[in-house]
Formats: sequence, C-alpha cells, structure tokens
Amino acid sequence: MVARTEEILSLARSRTPGDRERLLLAVADLCGAADSVEIMSAPAVQDLLNSIFMSLVVEAERDIRRRLAEKLAPVDWAPIALINVLALDDIEIARPIIASSPLLDDHELIRLLIEATVEHQIEVARRPGLTSPVVSEILKQGEPAVMTALAGNVQTHLSAEHVGELVTAARRVAALRSPLVRRPELTEDLALQLYVWVGQALRQAIASRFRLDTEALDSTLGAAVAEAHAGHKGTGRFADAIVWQQDGEREEMEQRLIAKLVGAGQLRPGYLLRALQEGRLSLFVGALATLGDFPEAMVRKAMDSEQPEHLALACAAVNFDRSAFPTILELVRNLNGGKPGGGAEGDRRAMAAFGPFAPDLAARAFRSALAPRGT
Repeated sequence: MVARTEEILSLARSRTPGDRERLLLAVADLCGAADSVEIMSAPAVQDLLNSIFMSLVVEAERDIRRRLAEKLAPVDWAPIALINVLALDDIEIARPIIASSPLLDDHELIRLLIEATVEHQIEVARRPGLTSPVVSEILKQGEPAVMTALAGNVQTHLSAEHVGELVTAARRVAALRSPLVRRPELTEDLALQLYVWVGQALRQAIASRFRLDTEALDSTLGAAVAEAHAGHKGTGRFADAIVWQQDGEREEMEQRLIAKLVGAGQLRPGYLLRALQEGRLSLFVGALATLGDFPEAMVRKAMDSEQPEHLALACAAVNFDRSAFPTILELVRNLNGGKPGGGAEGDRRAMAAFGPFAPDLAARAFRSALAPRGT
C-alpha cells in the first residue's frame, strides 16, 4: 500500500499526459481498495474525489475514460457528478455505467431517456430491475428500438398495464412481437391480440404456451378479417386487434404521412417493406397506390385475391426489388388473414410476374387484371 501511495504521489508531480491518465486510474484503484465505505462516502472525501476525478477526466483520452467507467460502474462511492458525466459520454464509455452503476437513480435514468442519444436510451431499457416510472417514460417516448430493448429485458418485471401498452405498440413495431411472446407477464388475452399480427412460427409458440386450438383460432381470425373488409364492426375475440382502413382518423394520419414523404422525395419502393414490418397494412396499401398511381381499392382487391401475382405486378410496377418480394408476400399474409392465397403455385406465378419487362408494362398488366369487368 505504501509503494502504491508513493507511485501515486510521483504521478501527481508529473505533468505529462500519460502520467496524468495513469494517475486517474491509480486513484480509482486506491479508492477501490479503501477499507471503509463510510470514509469514502463522507462529504469532505466526496468533494475531494470529485475535484480530483473531474480535473483529470477532462484531459483523459477516450480509452482511459472507458477503462475508468468500467472500474467505477459497480461502486457506490464514486462522485455522482462524475458518474453522470460518464453516463453521457460516448456510448462505449457510458454503457457499463448505465448498465450497472448503483448511483444512477430513477431521476438520472429518466434524464438519460429524455436528453441522451437513442443508443444511450437502449442501454437504459436493458438495465436490470427498472422501476415503474422509468418503464413508463420509455413507453411515453415511444422509440421503437428502445421499446424493443425493454421487451427483451427479462430482468425487469413489467406490470400488466405496461405489457398491454407494448402489445398495442406491436401493431406497428414488428420487432416487438417476438420478445413479447416470450414475456412471462403476457396474459392469454394479450397473446390473442399478438396472434393477429405475428407470423406462423410465433403463432405456434403462442398456441403451445397457452394451449390454444390453432385451427379454431385461424377460422375465427379469417371470419374477423372478412367482416372488417366488408365494413362490419366485429364482436369476436379478435375484433379489437384488427385495425383497418375504414378508421377515418388513422386513414387521415397515414395520408398526411404519405403526402409528407412524397413532398420530401422520400416515398420510395423500400418504404413498402418498412410499413409492413411495422404492422401497418393500410399504410402499405396507401404507399403502394401512391407510388403506382393505382386506386387503393385495386390494391386491396389484389391483396384479398387467390392470385398473389396481382400484388407482384403492382410491386414490379413501382420497381420494387424482386428478391425481396417473398418477404412482402409473407408479411401481407400475416397481417391480412393469410391473403393473398394461391399456395406454392401462386408463389411461383408471383415471382414470374416480375418479368423481364419494364415497370410500365407491369403497371398496365396490373390495371388490366384488376379493372372492373366491362371497363
């Protein structure tokens, strides 16, 4: 210990950058070896440590700050001002502090959610043992990547209300669905809402976990989809989970979004995939209709048919990547009660609909196939 103290004193006399950085880590080691937590927590000691650390860390290189963060992450004697500085540093430096520092209370974690980058917010959402106020702030912010990190944080217990909010968000954020299916707090009622939006593998996981009759569920879901498309308000177990284009408020909001994207030159074929990945089927319909200058009713007719090649023609008409169309088709079916149908043969015809021919010919073929009889 005496030798270590002499080394620190020697480093303190030096003014070279390398020695100043070694001094920073040496002081952290010395504090960590202190016998009494009471002494380290005393206000006078805290003031002294804060002065020493803050004066040294300002000049420290990035790698030194990272190593310091790793040393200070688990301790409860570090100056809180220093912990807050490190928590707002580059994410590689901040990560261990955000993950485990006992000095970050709810107030500081919520401040990070409001002020810091998305990467910092994701680390907050992954922190074990989050309290209800912090979880509520994450859901209030509504950032998809942060909510997804929270859904996967099995070391934080979520209330029934919070799980319900995440399930509702899963309508538009596809990445939420898989971790939500595995949440221990998920109830059967909430699982049935998820059942509408997830793919076949997750449906099987839900059915297995809650011992559900998939054949009966799929039959009920198909009937609910048919009612929604016919303009009837369903009353069955899936009625509240199915959101369709006749919802005037949502339709208006999506039309404004599409108009904004068009005005900014940002409505491109790749946006179709994004809309479906977020579970927003009606936004996909509106975007595809706008890109191809098609009536929306024509696009919906293509989606509800037994001929997936019609939807393929519409996508080919707007220059959508042929290799990504199977993903489009799967996502549409997941969100649209298994439609468009057609089976394996229909899938083959759909891929053939991409040509080789020009997009304008695909558009002409699409309109011809879906136009009302006699026009």
